[in-house]
Amino acid sequence: MTDPIADFLTRIRNAIMARKTELDVPSSRLKRRLAEILRDEGFIASVTESAGDHKSDVLSITLRWDQQNRAAICGLRRVSKPGQRNYVSADSIPRVRGGLGTAIVSTSKGVMTDRDARKAGVGGEVLCEVW
Repeated sequence: MTDPIADFLTRIRNAIMARKTELDVPSSRLKRRLAEILRDEGFIASVTESAGDHKSDVLSITLRWDQQNRAAICGLRRVSKPGQRNYVSADSIPRVRGGLGTAIVSTSKGVMTDRDARKAGVGGEVLCEVW
Protein backbone atom coordinates (compact mmCIF):
# COMPACT_ATOMS: atom_id res chain seq x y z
CA MET A 1 0.00 0.00 0.00
CA THR A 2 1.49 3.31 -1.02
CA ASP A 3 -0.74 5.64 1.01
CA PRO A 4 -2.08 4.23 4.30
CA ILE A 5 -3.52 7.61 5.37
CA ALA A 6 -5.67 7.83 2.24
CA ASP A 7 -6.82 4.25 2.88
CA PHE A 8 -7.72 5.20 6.49
CA LEU A 9 -9.76 8.22 5.33
CA THR A 10 -11.45 6.22 2.57
CA ARG A 11 -12.51 3.52 5.02
CA ILE A 12 -14.12 6.19 7.22
CA ARG A 13 -15.81 7.80 4.20
CA ASN A 14 -17.13 4.42 2.99
CA ALA A 15 -18.44 3.52 6.47
CA ILE A 16 -20.34 6.81 6.60
CA MET A 17 -21.83 6.23 3.14
CA ALA A 18 -22.88 2.70 4.19
CA ARG A 19 -24.43 4.07 7.43
CA LYS A 20 -22.17 1.96 9.66
CA THR A 21 -21.69 2.81 13.32
CA GLU A 22 -18.36 1.03 13.73
CA LEU A 23 -15.42 0.17 11.51
CA ASP A 24 -12.10 -1.60 11.92
CA VAL A 25 -8.87 -0.40 10.33
CA PRO A 26 -5.32 -1.74 10.55
CA SER A 27 -3.45 0.11 13.29
CA SER A 28 -0.29 2.20 13.21
CA ARG A 29 0.96 5.00 15.42
CA LEU A 30 0.01 7.65 12.84
CA LYS A 31 -3.49 6.25 12.28
CA ARG A 32 -4.02 5.99 16.04
CA ARG A 33 -3.01 9.65 16.46
CA LEU A 34 -5.29 10.72 13.57
CA ALA A 35 -8.20 8.85 15.16
CA GLU A 36 -7.47 10.42 18.57
CA ILE A 37 -7.50 13.89 17.00
CA LEU A 38 -10.80 13.14 15.27
CA ARG A 39 -12.22 11.93 18.61
CA ASP A 40 -10.95 15.01 20.50
CA GLU A 41 -12.43 17.33 17.85
CA GLY A 42 -15.81 15.57 18.11
CA PHE A 43 -15.93 13.96 14.68
CA ILE A 44 -15.98 10.37 15.96
CA ALA A 45 -17.34 8.91 19.19
CA SER A 46 -14.56 6.58 20.33
CA VAL A 47 -11.38 4.76 19.38
CA THR A 48 -10.14 1.49 20.83
CA GLU A 49 -7.14 -0.58 19.87
CA SER A 50 -7.20 -4.36 20.09
CA ALA A 51 -4.92 -7.18 19.09
CA GLY A 52 -5.94 -8.58 15.74
CA ASP A 53 -4.62 -11.68 14.08
CA HIS A 54 -1.07 -12.88 14.68
CA LYS A 55 0.68 -9.86 13.11
CA SER A 56 -1.36 -6.70 13.21
CA ASP A 57 -3.34 -4.65 15.70
CA VAL A 58 -6.76 -3.25 14.81
CA LEU A 59 -8.28 0.16 15.54
CA SER A 60 -12.00 0.01 16.20
CA ILE A 61 -13.62 3.35 15.45
CA THR A 62 -17.16 4.26 16.48
CA LEU A 63 -18.64 6.93 14.24
CA ARG A 64 -20.72 9.75 15.63
CA TRP A 65 -24.29 10.34 14.41
CA ASP A 66 -26.82 12.99 15.47
CA GLN A 67 -30.55 12.68 16.19
CA GLN A 68 -31.51 13.13 12.52
CA ASN A 69 -29.18 10.24 11.55
CA ARG A 70 -26.54 12.51 9.99
CA ALA A 71 -22.84 11.84 10.44
CA ALA A 72 -20.67 14.32 12.31
CA ILE A 73 -18.17 14.13 9.44
CA CYS A 74 -19.46 15.84 6.30
CA GLY A 75 -16.24 15.56 4.33
CA LEU A 76 -12.67 14.27 4.39
CA ARG A 77 -9.89 15.29 2.02
CA ARG A 78 -6.30 14.09 1.76
CA VAL A 79 -4.13 17.16 1.15
CA SER A 80 -0.52 15.98 1.08
CA LYS A 81 -0.13 12.93 -1.13
CA PRO A 82 2.89 10.68 -1.75
CA GLY A 83 3.26 12.17 -5.24
CA GLN A 84 2.96 15.77 -4.08
CA ARG A 85 3.72 16.70 -0.50
CA ASN A 86 2.22 19.89 0.89
CA TYR A 87 4.35 21.69 3.49
CA VAL A 88 3.30 24.97 5.08
CA SER A 89 4.85 27.42 7.49
CA ALA A 90 3.16 28.40 10.75
CA ASP A 91 1.89 31.61 9.11
CA SER A 92 0.20 29.86 6.19
CA ILE A 93 -1.59 26.92 7.85
CA PRO A 94 -4.97 26.72 6.07
CA ARG A 95 -8.30 27.35 7.78
CA VAL A 96 -10.81 24.70 6.78
CA ARG A 97 -14.31 25.98 5.97
CA GLY A 98 -13.61 29.29 7.70
CA GLY A 99 -12.61 27.59 10.94
CA LEU A 100 -15.54 25.15 11.10
CA GLY A 101 -13.38 22.23 9.98
CA THR A 102 -9.99 20.98 11.05
CA ALA A 103 -6.72 20.51 9.21
CA ILE A 104 -4.42 17.84 10.63
CA VAL A 105 -0.75 18.79 10.43
CA SER A 106 2.33 16.64 10.98
CA THR A 107 4.88 18.91 12.70
CA SER A 108 8.23 18.49 14.37
CA LYS A 109 6.34 18.46 17.68
CA GLY A 110 4.00 15.65 16.58
CA VAL A 111 0.71 15.32 14.73
CA MET A 112 -1.72 18.06 15.76
CA THR A 113 -4.65 20.16 14.61
CA ASP A 114 -4.24 23.40 12.71
CA ARG A 115 -5.24 25.43 15.77
CA ASP A 116 -2.66 23.70 17.98
CA ALA A 117 0.04 24.17 15.34
CA ARG A 118 -0.74 27.89 15.05
CA LYS A 119 -0.65 28.21 18.85
CA ALA A 120 2.70 26.38 19.02
CA GLY A 121 4.05 28.45 16.13
CA VAL A 122 5.14 25.46 14.04
CA GLY A 123 4.43 24.47 10.48
CA GLY A 124 4.67 21.11 8.79
CA GLU A 125 2.99 18.75 6.36
CA VAL A 126 -0.78 19.17 6.01
CA LEU A 127 -2.02 15.57 6.06
CA CYS A 128 -5.77 16.02 5.64
CA GLU A 129 -8.78 18.25 6.16
CA VAL A 130 -11.98 17.21 7.95
CA TRP A 131 -15.25 19.15 8.12
